[in-house]
Amino acid sequence: MTDIGTGTLWTVIILLGLGSFGLRFVFTGLIGDRAMPPWLLRHLRYTAVAILPALVAPQVVWPAATDGVFDIPRAAAAVVTLGVGLVTRNVILAILSGAGTLYGLLYLMG
Repeated sequence: MTDIGTGTLWTVIILLGLGSFGLRFVFTGLIGDRAMPPWLLRHLRYTAVAILPALVAPQVVWPAATDGVFDIPRAAAAVVTLGVGLVTRNVILAILSGAGTLYGLLYLMG
């Protein structure tokens, strides 16, 4: 793997920062004082719910801890977390049960 040049790195950082600012500014600066249409509000409700699975999914499918090899304990922990969350509607209980499953299976499987 080759190192990235300093100029390229700072260009990417600045462009990503401007893009992130632009996306936020559209909602807060341009249309923040207006009422949003109901169809947009309905879709925005699911944004927060979609963030956690989007962050967790790569760590379940291609975990860095196993050099990208699929791992049964991590997949089982994800399934248990999802199941407990759907049944109980309790986020803390779902996270704790998933963590317990992950560490329990890692301990049992060596």
